[in-house]
Amino acid sequence: MICAAGFFSAAQAQNGHSPIEDMANAIKNDHIAEISMYFDNVVPVTINNTPNIYSRNQAEAVLEDFFEKNKPKDFAVSDNGSPTSTSKFMIGTFDTPSGKYNVYILMKQKDGNFVIQEIRLTRQ
Repeated sequence: MICAAGFFSAAQAQNGHSPIEDMANAIKNDHIAEISMYFDNVVPVTINNTPNIYSRNQAEAVLEDFFEKNKPKDFAVSDNGSPTSTSKFMIGTFDTPSGKYNVYILMKQKDGNFVIQEIRLTRQ
């Protein structure tokens, strides 16, 4: 657990991007596995209004499967911000061959690092 936390902290510090930029770039460049470095022990994921709570590994598998079936062709951030110093959010839209999806990601600070509190993917 300590080793994973150390990797997590180093990953956030080394690339020089904010966690929200990392999320946007991962979706835009189809590098979905990179999102998993921001997972907490449990990850609430909602796909098309069906909410579930997954372990880190389950969430990564679910998102990889979703994005394998719905390859992003384009991604645009429509809004993002930090309502408090300990939270960040991003709202965006991505195109796939089968349609458009809205994305909402909420992150909260835990032990000095931002972790994903919620991911929502909803078909328009």
